[in-house]
Amino acid sequence: MLMHFQFKPLFENKNIPGWNFSFYYKKQRFTGIYHQTGKIEFTTNTPEQKDIDALTSQIHELMLYHVYE
Repeated sequence: MLMHFQFKPLFENKNIPGWNFSFYYKKQRFTGIYHQTGKIEFTTNTPEQKDIDALTSQIHELMLYHVYE
């Protein structure tokens, strides 16, 4: 389970979609960009392949809840 999930707009003009995000998983910090299309681009510490699907799903859920609701 990811912890301490945070996000902020990628651009100063908040009408332009795109967000930076960060979280901790297995005591390691991960950062990335959540694009308008839903594409997730990890910018530091790419998770292990076996964890990517679960983390991607959790990130999508959190972004839908916080940004689109």
